[in-house]
Amino acid sequence: MTAEPIDHGPPNPEDILRRLPADERDRFLREYHSALDAAHELWRFRQLQDVLRLWHLRAVAYAQPDFADRAEQARTGDPAAFVPAAEAIPGWPDRPDDSR
Repeated sequence: MTAEPIDHGPPNPEDILRRLPADERDRFLREYHSALDAAHELWRFRQLQDVLRLWHLRAVAYAQPDFADRAEQARTGDPAAFVPAAEAIPGWPDRPDDSR
């Protein structure tokens, strides 16, 4: 028996809004309405899908209990939480800057 991928369908804006922290909801609504207006032009419909996908991922991240701590560690480059690329990626120091 083979496993079939689960298709949850496109992200639901109502579900995203419900899961977001209160201080992020206005920003989501502004970006959503802007993308929705743009989607009236068929060639810009993809923008709406991208906005919903991005905010869905943000809602998932915000739901993690340690999100604020992890975000701060990422912003500050906390050496206790992250390994430098030169240690994690073989040959990293030898790569030209434009290929990183």
